[in-house]
Amino acid sequence: MTQTDADAKPDKEPKRRTGPVTFTKQVVGELRKVRWPTRKELVTYTIVVLVFVVIVLAYVSLLDFAFGEAVTWLYSTFGRPAGA
Repeated sequence: MTQTDADAKPDKEPKRRTGPVTFTKQVVGELRKVRWPTRKELVTYTIVVLVFVVIVLAYVSLLDFAFGEAVTWLYSTFGRPAGA
């Protein structure tokens, strides 16, 4: 039978914090493991993101305009008082 995290006994010692120098060394070590994109990949990803943002912007603007026109039409049609 295996022991799960729920069954594990809690550690009696609190976890020690790392110092700023050790933290910085660990961060630099992790950043060296990162696969950075090439310039071509970066340009491609940037263009894809910009095109997607423009498409979403156009879609939201169209919805905003349509709902605005619909509300304006509703108020102009049904919003007048009966005696006016």
